[in-house]
Amino acid sequence: MIKLRSKRFGKSSSASSSKLAAAGAGAAAAGDIKWELRPGGMLVQKRENGSSEGEMITVRVFTGSRWHDISIEATSTFGELKMILSLVTGLEPREQRLLYRGKEREDSDYLHMEGVKDMDKVLLFEDPAYKERKLLGLSRNQAITQPCRTISV
Repeated sequence: MIKLRSKRFGKSSSASSSKLAAAGAGAAAAGDIKWELRPGGMLVQKRENGSSEGEMITVRVFTGSRWHDISIEATSTFGELKMILSLVTGLEPREQRLLYRGKEREDSDYLHMEGVKDMDKVLLFEDPAYKERKLLGLSRNQAITQPCRTISV
């Protein structure tokens, strides 16, 4: 094992390191550590600059032709965001696909855990499988409602 020592002229290294240790201990004693319980059940030190519980953020959702500004709690899930968007867009939550930072997010993913901040952008697409089912359902209904023609020879 190699120990590296720096040589200083005029000052001993033990005096400066004891001053730093005393300053660090004083800073820790001066401020109490605040804890928070994350949705996964993990107990962690509370972030000062991060989103706190109950904080409202505004998410800009782009649907292809329109922007929607949605105010929602930072600790909400993408599924809850889909429920709010269903009121605005008319698409049911199971018909929606939400993309944030280029990846589709699951309904159970929390906004703050994925890094969603105030005024971040989320893309909303209609699920192509549901769109196809709608079109097939409409074409079947049109075929059923049209009267049959008989051809006489």
